[in-house]
Amino acid sequence: MVAFGKKLKETQIQEWQRYYINYKLMKKKVKQYSQQIEVGAQDRRYVLKEFSRMLDNQIEKIVLFLLEQQGQLASRIAELNKQHEALLQQPEISSIAQLRESYRAVGQDLLRLLFFVEMNAIGLRKILKKFDKRFRYRFTDYYVTTRANHPYSQLQQVFKQVGIGAVVGAISRNLADLQDRHGSYLSIYDQPAVPLQDPVIDSIKAAVDRLTHSTNFLHFLGQHALIMQEELPTPLEDHVDDESYHFMSLLLNLANTFLYMVNTYIVVPTADNYSLSLGAAATVCGVVIGSMAVAQLVSSVYFSAWSNKSYFRPLIFSSIVLLVGNVLYALAYDLDSIAVLLIGRLFCGLGSARAVNRRYISDWVPLKIRMQASAGFVSASALGMACGPALAGLLQTNFKIYKLTFNEDTLPGWVMALAWFIYLIWLWISFKEPIRETEAKNVQQEASARPAENDAMEKGLAQPLLLNSEDKQQDEEGEQECDGSEEASEESHRPAASIASAYRLLTPSVKVQLLIYFMLKYAMEILLAESSVITFYYFSWSTSSVAIFLACLGLTVLPVNIVVGSYISNMFEDRQILLASEIIVGIGILLSFHVFGPYSVPQYVCSALITFVSAEVLEGVNLSLLSRVMSSRLARGTYNGGLLSTEAGTLARVIADGTITLAGYLGQSRLLNVTLLPSLFICISSILATCFTYNSLY
Repeated sequence: MVAFGKKLKETQIQEWQRYYINYKLMKKKVKQYSQQIEVGAQDRRYVLKEFSRMLDNQIEKIVLFLLEQQGQLASRIAELNKQHEALLQQPEISSIAQLRESYRAVGQDLLRLLFFVEMNAIGLRKILKKFDKRFRYRFTDYYVTTRANHPYSQLQQVFKQVGIGAVVGAISRNLADLQDRHGSYLSIYDQPAVPLQDPVIDSIKAAVDRLTHSTNFLHFLGQHALIMQEELPTPLEDHVDDESYHFMSLLLNLANTFLYMVNTYIVVPTADNYSLSLGAAATVCGVVIGSMAVAQLVSSVYFSAWSNKSYFRPLIFSSIVLLVGNVLYALAYDLDSIAVLLIGRLFCGLGSARAVNRRYISDWVPLKIRMQASAGFVSASALGMACGPALAGLLQTNFKIYKLTFNEDTLPGWVMALAWFIYLIWLWISFKEPIRETEAKNVQQEASARPAENDAMEKGLAQPLLLNSEDKQQDEEGEQECDGSEEASEESHRPAASIASAYRLLTPSVKVQLLIYFMLKYAMEILLAESSVITFYYFSWSTSSVAIFLACLGLTVLPVNIVVGSYISNMFEDRQILLASEIIVGIGILLSFHVFGPYSVPQYVCSALITFVSAEVLEGVNLSLLSRVMSSRLARGTYNGGLLSTEAGTLARVIADGTITLAGYLGQSRLLNVTLLPSLFICISSILATCFTYNSLY
C-alpha cells in the first residue's frame, strides 16, 4: 500500500498544489513536538495550542480556495444559463448538444474540486490520528467538536457542502431541461424520486455523499455489520467495477445470513420441551442452543480462510451441512436420542458462513452501494432473529408420515432443512463466482484490466471526519517515521497471520470494545435462551406465547437502530452513548432478579425489554467504534476484525448457554438469579473498564 504522503504528492492537481494541506510539514511538526515533550523542552498545553493554530490555518486555506472555486463555477453556470434562455426562444439541436456538454464540463471541474476536498480531508484525518497516537491524547475529538460546533465553523463549510449542493442542483436541473422531455413539463423538483440519468451527475452525487458530515441510519447499520474498508482514493473517474458485481450473488449472501439467523433462533421456544421429550432436563436447552455456537467458533475461522480463495464453494458446503444438521435435529425425536439432537445442532454451527457473507460484501460490492449492502446484512440478521421464534410459534401441529413425527419440536428442523434445500438449488443456479485479480491475469487482457481497485476514489470519505472506517488504514502508516522511511509502512499493512498475531495488534481500547461486545452478547443469550424455561416455570406460558414474546423483542432491532442512527448519534458522542447503554443494560439485569414476592409478567417483560433494547443500542455503537479503532492489518485476511468480533460474541453465547445448563442442576427456582449474577458481574466490569480506558485517553 502506498503511503499517504506519496499518494498525495502523486495525485495533486498541479495548479492547485499550494492550496493542499501541507501534510509533510504537519507530519514533521508532530514528530518534532513529540521529541520536545519527551525531553521536557516544551509544555504539552503549548503544543496543543500551537498545533491547533496550525490546523486552523491549513483548514482556512483550503476553505477559502474552495469558496473561490465555487464562485468561479457559479459564474460559469450563470453564463451558460443565459445561453440556455436564448435557446429556449430559438432551439437548435447542435447548440443544445454543445450547451449540454458545457454543463457537463462544469460538472467535471466540480468533480475535480470534490476530489481536492476529499484528499485534504483524508490528510486532516491522518494527521489528527498521528497526533493522537504520538501523544496518547484524544486531540481529534476535542478539535473536531470545538470547530465543527462553532457558528463560524470552517470545518462545516467543507463537510456540509451547502455551496456545492447548490452547484450540483443547478447543473442537474439544466441538464434535465436540455434532455428530450417527450412533451413533459415536469422538472427535477417535481419528480425528486426519479434521478437524472447522467454519468457526470452520478459521479458528483457519489462524491458529495462521501463528503457529507452526518451519521444516518444507513451508515449506522453499515458500521453495525463491521465490514471494514481500507483503500485510499485516486483521481480516477468516480465509478467502480460494475462488471465484477453481481446483484444475485449479493442477494444470495444476504439470504444466507437471514436463513442462518432463523435457524439459530427457531429452536429457542421449543428447545426445553424437546429436551424433556428425550429424557433430559429442561435446562439442557442451554446445551442444545449453545452447541450451534460452539461449532461456530471453529467454522468462523475456516470459512474466513476459505473465502480468501472462493465464495461459491464455502456457501455450497454451508448449505449442505446446514441441511444435514437440520435433518438430524428433526430425526432425533423418532430416534429418541439427545446425542443425535446435539450432533444436528453442531452441524448447523459448522455451516455458519457469516464470515463469507461479510467478506463478499467487503470485497465484491461496489462502494456506491456497499453501505446499503452492509445495512442489508444487519437488517437480514435482525429480521431472521425475529422470524425464527415467530415461525416456531406457527408450527404448532402434530402428525406422522410413515415413521416420521412432525410436531412443534421436529418441525423447525424439517422446515429449515427444506429451506436450505431450496436455497442450495437457487445458489447452484444463480451464484456467480467473482474473478479474482490473480485469476484475471491468466485470462484475456480485457479481463485482466478489470478495475478491481478502481473503487479507490469511492473509498475517500465513506464516513465523516470522526466517523470514517477508513481511519483504520492510518493506524500503522507512517508510524515507523523514526527511520524516515515511508516504504517501511508496507510491512505494517500485512494482514495478521494468526489469531495470536491478531491479538497482539489489539490496543487496550479495542480490547475494551471486545469485552463490551462479549458482555452484551452474554446478557442477550441468557435472556433469550432461558426464556422458555423461565416463562413456563413462573407464568406457565405456552410455546406460542414464548414465540410471540421473542419475535416482539427481535422486531425492536430495526426501529431502535433507526432512532439511534438518525437522531441519538447526532446529538451525543459515541462514547457517551456507549457508557449510557452499558449502564442501562446493568439496570435491566438488576430489574430481572427475583428477590422477594411473586415474580410478575410486567417485571419480566419490562426488564427483558430494557436489557435487550439497550444491548442492541450498545452493539451498534460498540461495533461502530470498533470499526474505527482497529488496526488496518485486521481489515483484510483470514484473521480480520469481523472474525475477532464474531469469535468474541460466539464465545459469549457458548459460555452463557453452558451457564444455563449448569445452573439447572441447582433447580429451576434458582435458575433466573444464578444465571443473572454472571451477567451483572461482566456488565459492571465492562463499565469500569470503559470508564478507566476513556479517562486515561482524555
